[in-house]
Amino acid sequence: MKVNANQMRPGHVLEHNGKLWVIQKTAIVQPGKGGAFIQLEMKDVRTGTKTIERFRTQETVERARLDEHEMTFLFSEGDSYTFMDKESYEQVSIPREIIGDQAVFLQDGMEVTVQSFEGAPLSVELPPKVTLQIVEADPVVKGQTASSSYKPAKLENGVSILVPPHIEAGTRVVVDTSSGEYVERAKD
Repeated sequence: MKVNANQMRPGHVLEHNGKLWVIQKTAIVQPGKGGAFIQLEMKDVRTGTKTIERFRTQETVERARLDEHEMTFLFSEGDSYTFMDKESYEQVSIPREIIGDQAVFLQDGMEVTVQSFEGAPLSVELPPKVTLQIVEADPVVKGQTASSSYKPAKLENGVSILVPPHIEAGTRVVVDTSSGEYVERAKD
């Protein structure tokens, strides 16, 4: 199925040059001269080789047709993550390298979409946002509230992110799972 290049996200699988590629990172680049383009860091499904491709943002790419299964994250053991199919209750172990950098945002009972090709899992798509608690945050520096400054904070899963000065330890925040950035204070 053809999709716009700027709609590709980490975890999506595309067909390019006769091969299947899993997207690991995306970046939209706007050079000073010329049109914007999207840079995709991709990994070959079969060989594991990595490459970086650039597409104009209005270009279309071929997204691979894959089997999608709604699964629930159960637990992790070392570099292996175990998921349960919601329909057949079958358990599947998926290595960390398939999940990628988003693995740190997995929580017990989280609903994910596992994409597979010929029975082999290729990618795991997490929800776009996840709510986590801040366990450690630097104190506010007086006088820095006028500018839009950010301070480092540590989440309950051990990941460090930048948050606005009004966020303190114990506050629940919403984090974007694809970029790992602060979105907003949780409304719960």
